[in-house]
Amino acid sequence: MKPASPKDDASQLDLFGREAQSSPKAVYTAPVWSIPTAPASNTPSPVSPYVAPPQTAVPVKPRAQTPAPPEQMPKRQLMVGDFVLEYSLRRSTRRSIGFMIDDEGLRVTAPKRISIAEIDNAIRTKQHWILSKLKERRERRAARLEKPPVEWIDGAQLPYLGADITLRLLVGGRNRSSYNPATRELSMVLVPGATETLLKERVKAWYQQEAKVLFEQRLDMYAERLGVRYHSFGLSSAGTRWGSCTVDRKIRLNWKLIHFSQPLIDYVIAHELAHILEMNHSAQFWNTVGLIYPEYEEAKNLLRKRAQELPVLFA
Repeated sequence: MKPASPKDDASQLDLFGREAQSSPKAVYTAPVWSIPTAPASNTPSPVSPYVAPPQTAVPVKPRAQTPAPPEQMPKRQLMVGDFVLEYSLRRSTRRSIGFMIDDEGLRVTAPKRISIAEIDNAIRTKQHWILSKLKERRERRAARLEKPPVEWIDGAQLPYLGADITLRLLVGGRNRSSYNPATRELSMVLVPGATETLLKERVKAWYQQEAKVLFEQRLDMYAERLGVRYHSFGLSSAGTRWGSCTVDRKIRLNWKLIHFSQPLIDYVIAHELAHILEMNHSAQFWNTVGLIYPEYEEAKNLLRKRAQELPVLFA
């Protein structure tokens, strides 16, 4: 099912305050497969997906997962003070040296005409900023990994568009999923003997489909506002890099943004579309972002905070 239609964008600030919505009232007081069924029925009783199926049943094998190959960039090392700093270097057509900190460490993007010695000097010039950001990133990642992972049971709470939805597990003849926006329940029907791995795979696929539909809607709307056209759009699964835009106007958005409220999704979309006009993070770039998303500073800080609060879902 497609996500709810976009709200009036004049209420962006109001939407920031709506993330902490109350959880819906539970429909079942016990897992759905333990609810008694009426006797005298030829239909077999429901069975938990996590209990071994009857011997006559054929266990379901999870589909083989082929992870996307990570984007590999050459690693270099540089002595900075008392530390050996490792960084990834990528050459591009940009005019200046750019720095980005993510869970993979420091990434440097530089023009082809810039020598390695010039890049190393630029890193040393910004070493205090780089080292402090790397420390912050390590601390945030450690804090997030300390959180207990989601328990994949009936009634589990999952983050979706800035609030929680309730996971409902049912057993049926084939695997399928459906979402009820009125009750905020995601129903996952699994065949007897299905594994937790399969359940997580199907929930992730549902998230990604929702993300694809919503992101494309918002991209088209903000592109029209800014008066630009993007070449293509795709989903990414990067650690904490929420989006990217190449010089040939190819935009990728992290599907995990679907966990956050629409204003935060819109901020990332406005950010990446602005790169079509300004392939940097200069003052002119932020002015461009502000043309279509004036509250970008608030959204940028809130996105950082919300990312730290996310539960561990697919570790």
